[in-house]
Amino acid sequence: MANRVVINICGEDYTFVAEESAAYMEKVGAYVSGKMQEVLDGAKVGRTDAAVLTAVNITDELFKAQSASEQLRGQIKGYLDEAGKAQNQVSELKREVFRLQQKLEHLQKSEKQG
Repeated sequence: MANRVVINICGEDYTFVAEESAAYMEKVGAYVSGKMQEVLDGAKVGRTDAAVLTAVNITDELFKAQSASEQLRGQIKGYLDEAGKAQNQVSELKREVFRLQQKLEHLQKSEKQG
């Protein structure tokens, strides 16, 4: 169900209709408003230019976060591959231990009979 939310961004009210919760949309609005205020405080630009610069800055953050996410996915895949190899080695070593235990039992029986 769509939620209708009025969000204030840098002194202007905007009405949004979204599937996300009102709390989430307010959080998004507050983030955008804060980023836009940073641009307005740091540069002598009008609201339209500030909005464009804010969009560029937030898009830059998004792309960097996506890149970091991809790097983490790659690391996780590597760790999972290593864990799989280690699990295979553990299985092989367990089989070897079992085989050696069987051999030891056989040798001990042979020694007692001998």
